[in-house]
Amino acid sequence: MAEKRDYYEALGVGRDASPDDIRRAYRNLAKQFHPDVNKDPKAEERFKEINEAYAVLSDAERRGAYDRYGTADLRGVPTDFGAGLGDLFEEFFGFGGGRRRSSRAPRRGVDLRYDLELSFEEAVFGLEKQIEFSRQELCSSCRGSGAEPGTTPTRCPTCSGSGEVRQVRQTFLGSMVNVNTCPTCGGRGETISTPCRTCSGRGLVRGTVRRSISIPAGVDEGNQIRLAGEGEPGAQGGPNGNLFVVLRVRPHKFLRRHDHDLILDLRINVAQAALGAKIQIPTLDGEAPLTIRPGTQTGEILRVKGKGVPRLQGSGRGDLLVVLTAQVPTSLTARQKSLLQDLGETLGGEVVPQEQGFLDRLREMLGSLTD
Repeated sequence: MAEKRDYYEALGVGRDASPDDIRRAYRNLAKQFHPDVNKDPKAEERFKEINEAYAVLSDAERRGAYDRYGTADLRGVPTDFGAGLGDLFEEFFGFGGGRRRSSRAPRRGVDLRYDLELSFEEAVFGLEKQIEFSRQELCSSCRGSGAEPGTTPTRCPTCSGSGEVRQVRQTFLGSMVNVNTCPTCGGRGETISTPCRTCSGRGLVRGTVRRSISIPAGVDEGNQIRLAGEGEPGAQGGPNGNLFVVLRVRPHKFLRRHDHDLILDLRINVAQAALGAKIQIPTLDGEAPLTIRPGTQTGEILRVKGKGVPRLQGSGRGDLLVVLTAQVPTSLTARQKSLLQDLGETLGGEVVPQEQGFLDRLREMLGSLTD
């Protein structure tokens, strides 16, 4: 008697394969060697082999025994492998073990998406926003039945109200049931002799909906807000879908955002950098004072506490990071040139290489630099 092939080898997977890997390998092989698809005389034997391997390796207890002892006792296992794998066969070939969900079962409605653009300030501080969107809604005339008021739908004669038609096929695995949506009623189980004039028998009409949405302080580009039950209506009594509001944030004229901190690039003149100064800088809360110490170098970063973005899941706000750049004038008067020449003579001409640039210092403060 020929020795059985190793189950892992039969499915073409390693012994460390995950359950998903095993299922995926089985699906590919079953599709390839099913006798209804593959007419090779050896296909049926190969199909039995991969079914037996899958029956063991897809069961955690049997797989454990097989890994420990190199064998698994299948004498107590039902020989109708198709009974436990109907969902897979239905996916591959359109038939299964009769466990397909009824087309008349309640189905959840489709989710909707709404893109909402905010100003930089709105995203930082939050607000109440009115939105308007369109969706399908139950027809008010027929209340979703699709039948003209005063009439009622009748049970479908093709499927006897089940919404499905079934065909039984005999294979070497046993009886296989091919289940399809009823072509007469489209799965509703009912037919409409007099369609509703308002919705043309669909039971749905497209309407415009207005909702007020609360935008929390501190949201950012790409954040989503879910409005439960504001999507399309469900079918067969199923729940409505949801509406997902995707936020877009317009850039600010001066400020950039990094997590909960804001970054302001500020140019000062050489006199302010050398002698120091007290100036006013723009923030999201209005102008704020900033002290520049004498001898400030290009790339120095000053931190203004509490002038950043509110934390979505916490308290307090981030900081405002002011990146200073000493601006060298490109056009000088004769007097300015003379003064700078006199200053240059007193400073000397030594050139000192810089050990660390301001971008490196900014990375140290932020952890990573974002444009």
